Amino acid sequence: MTAPNAMTKEGNQIGKSPRKGKLWGYLSGVLAAASYGSIPLFTLPCYQAGMNPVSTLVVRYLFALPVLAIMLKMRGHNFKITGRQTFTLFILGLLMASSSITLFMSYNYMAVGIASTLLFIYPLLVALLMAVFFRDRLTPQTILSLFMSMGGIALLFKGGEGETLSVTGTIFVFISALTYALYIIAVNKTHIDSLPTIKITFYVIFFGFFPLALLNVFYMPFTLPQEGNTIAWFSLAGLVLFPTVISFLCTTASIQSVGPTATAILGAFEPVTGILFGQLVFDEVLTGREWCGVAAILFSVLMVISSGSLPMLLGRIKKLFPAVRRNRK
Repeated sequence: MTAPNAMTKEGNQIGKSPRKGKLWGYLSGVLAAASYGSIPLFTLPCYQAGMNPVSTLVVRYLFALPVLAIMLKMRGHNFKITGRQTFTLFILGLLMASSSITLFMSYNYMAVGIASTLLFIYPLLVALLMAVFFRDRLTPQTILSLFMSMGGIALLFKGGEGETLSVTGTIFVFISALTYALYIIAVNKTHIDSLPTIKITFYVIFFGFFPLALLNVFYMPFTLPQEGNTIAWFSLAGLVLFPTVISFLCTTASIQSVGPTATAILGAFEPVTGILFGQLVFDEVLTGREWCGVAAILFSVLMVISSGSLPMLLGRIKKLFPAVRRNRK
């Protein structure tokens, strides 16, 4: 007789080691963050080709749908979902679209670098919401990794002279971070947890496309790269594949495997990807402060991945060194 919940999630087969499943969850979180961090690499050529931010989002979602649909059928899944699942996936799509829209709206009020830096309060929001509403225990290790990741991101931030925070822009970024935090929690805490990862991703993008399309109709005209601009079209393809299809799939897989808090903290790897692209593609040079930021982020990610094994490891290291006892008079 098959054990209950033996195959409730995609890829969870009978007899599969929980440790291996968690390792894949952590790797998925890192891959999701790394691929999402490639957005500047692909969006900049699109903007230079005359596309506006909303049109870029619409194309990003629209082109991702047939790719995900083909992947869904190739894996032997159908498109059937229940009425209850439809409602939940619709809400998830709205949350994801809202996060994208408000982030891009904040760019009208503050520099992109400042907005992107402020966005990374979402791991802290995830941890706090999980602690308050779901009584998720915040261990000292989790708290330390949160502050180390945010401190590392602050070290990576480059502020120009005269740049100040806009109240309106800050509100938009906060809404973007909050809706993304709610999305991460909802994927883990709703009944869609048993659906295949690929199906969740398809319907989140499907339902998220419509508010973006409406925004394109009423807020900004739809634009595409000029004919013959090969770089822009290849950039659109890269935008669809890496920070959309791969990132969304890996984010969902990571949430289902290791939980929302760990996945959110692993998202700190995103700015590290941006730094690497800056060095490899745009010939940027890291300063000492930025190297410290990268080191802090990498250490915070390693703390999350090590999880409960870190105290055990520190205990073993401590045993290698005998305690020094002071002679009492």
